[in-house]
Order: sequence, then structure tokens, then C-alpha cells
Amino acid sequence: MRKLVLAVVLVLSLGFVVTRLSDLEQITQTFRRGIPAWLALAALVHAVSVLNNGVTIRSIYRLLGLNEGLGRLSMLWCSSVFFTTVTTSGGWGGMAVFVSDGRQRGLSGARVAVATALYFLYDFVSALMVVGLGLIVLVRRNRLDMGEIAATAILAAYAAALAVFLRLAWRAPDRLGAVLAGGGALVNRILRPFLRRDYLQVERAHVLAHDIGAGLHDVRRQPAGLLLPIALSLSHKALTIAVLFLCFLAFGQAFSVGTLVAGYSLGYIFTVVTPTPAGIGFVEGILTLTLTGFGIPVASAAVITFAYRGLTLWLTLLYGMIGFRWVGLGPSPKSVDVNIPTAPVPVVQPKKR
Repeated sequence: MRKLVLAVVLVLSLGFVVTRLSDLEQITQTFRRGIPAWLALAALVHAVSVLNNGVTIRSIYRLLGLNEGLGRLSMLWCSSVFFTTVTTSGGWGGMAVFVSDGRQRGLSGARVAVATALYFLYDFVSALMVVGLGLIVLVRRNRLDMGEIAATAILAAYAAALAVFLRLAWRAPDRLGAVLAGGGALVNRILRPFLRRDYLQVERAHVLAHDIGAGLHDVRRQPAGLLLPIALSLSHKALTIAVLFLCFLAFGQAFSVGTLVAGYSLGYIFTVVTPTPAGIGFVEGILTLTLTGFGIPVASAAVITFAYRGLTLWLTLLYGMIGFRWVGLGPSPKSVDVNIPTAPVPVVQPKKR
């Protein structure tokens, strides 16, 4: 089954690359026009931001009693971005990558799912903090329209839905089980005429809800640990804004702090809320128009946008393509869920002569 999944992802990856060759060619030409030193530094900062994501996820894993290496979690994050983009599966596809890898390595699938959901919640909340500043910049420059407001509202709805899901698992797992069972029954009712069988095992919904609630038990015992991931998530946003800053320097274009914050904000919300995978093609147009509206020449706005997206998206996809195969070949973890009881090791006393 695992080989089949890898084969399907490989085929989807090849199709994705073939259909995006023009974008890759345009990005390559863009990099040739920039100052190499600034672009190289931007690539280094992006690599640090990837590690920062790994640190964020590891801090959440530890809250839930899970132990995993920083390098593996960083590559898993890139792999989840790659898998989500080429399969157009949204955040659920990214969660599936973490859960599948965790189960393979002996970790609790429910706890890994909770950790991934918490990561996305932190990511959305910290992004909304920065996006709020970006919207203020747009208001002050008379550049805010209904598109940005609607996209921000959808992003906030995503965060609210995740928060409600986790709160139900925390406070009322029985109610969450009923919600999941109802949703599963609806999916089965829709697909049964085509599959001639139930697609989901509805009876497992209550077990899953209680497993997720148990995974949040450790979080309730150390609520202070919830502050570190939000700080790390905000630092990731700062590093990504720094990549945009270095792209401006690479092409010798003047800028302001407000331009950086607003540019990052629009790039983020339209990457999440978009009709295309990872906003490819859509975000580039929106960001170019926004920068042009801030008084930046169209040619400069276009090359800065393509360089920024080449680093933050396409370089991440390259890491993810490599990581998607690499994480499936790693050794077994040195430590698994710390809440799994182990039998005591008997101590043998030497015989007296």
C-alpha cells in the first residue's frame, strides 16, 4: 500500500512540474537578474525558517508526550507542504503525512493528529496577528478592498473551526464523537451509491474522539507550555518577512516596513484562501498588483514577487520532494510515546561465594 501511495504521489508530482514549467522558467530568469549575495542570504534565511517550523512542531510534540528529532520534523513539514500542493488536498493532506509517519515509527496516531492540529491553529493565529497589521497598512494607503477582507474572514473561520474542534476534544469528547459520527454517516450516504459499501467506519468515531481527548490530557497539566509555540510561530513569520526584505535588496528597490508587512500578509492569506494549489499564479498576480499600487514600478514588483515566491514556495517544494522520500526510509525512533508503560527491568544480584 505504501509503495502504491508513493507511486501515485510521484505521478502527481511529475504532472504538477510539467504543468508549471513556465512558472519555473520565469523564476529562474528572475534569479539571474538579482544580486547573488542577497539572494543567497535570502535562501539561507528561508532554510532557518524551515528549521524554525521544526522547532515549533517539536515543542508541541513534547507537550503531548511525543519525542521526535528536529531534522525529521522539519523535513516532515516540507513533505506535508509538497504533498498538500501536488494533491491539492488542503490541510488534511498535510496532517495525513504526519499521522502516517508517526504510526510507522510507533507514535500515537491520535496524539500526532492533535499536535498537527495545534500547529495549524498556532500558524493561523500568529498569521492573523501579522495580517491585522497588514490590513492597517492597506487602510492607511487606501488599498483595502473586499477581496482582502473576505480572505481574512475565511482565514479566521479556519482558525475558529480548529479551535472549536480542539475544545470539543478537550471538554466534551462524547459530543465530538457524535459530530464525527454524523459527518462520517453523511459521507457514507453520499458515496454509497458509487462504492456499494461504507467508505468510513462510523463506529470508530467515538473511539477517535476519546483518543484525541486523551492526547490533550498532558496539555491541560502544563498550560504554560502553550506560550512557546505561539512565540516560535511568530518568529517564523518574521523570518519570512526577512526573506521578502532581502528580495527587495537583491533587486535594488526602495521599500518601507509597511510595504513588507502588507506584502507578506497578502501573500499568506491568498496562499491559504486560494482557488489554485498554494496560490500558484494567483498570489503572484495579487502581490505584483499590490506592490505596484504602493508606487513600485511594475517590472520591479514582478521580479521581487517571483523571487520571493521562488524562495518561500518552490524551494520549500524542492525540500519537500526530497523529504517525502527520505522520511519514509529513516530508522525507528529512539523513543516513543512516553505514556506507554514499560515493564520494570529486574535487577540480578551477584551470588555470594
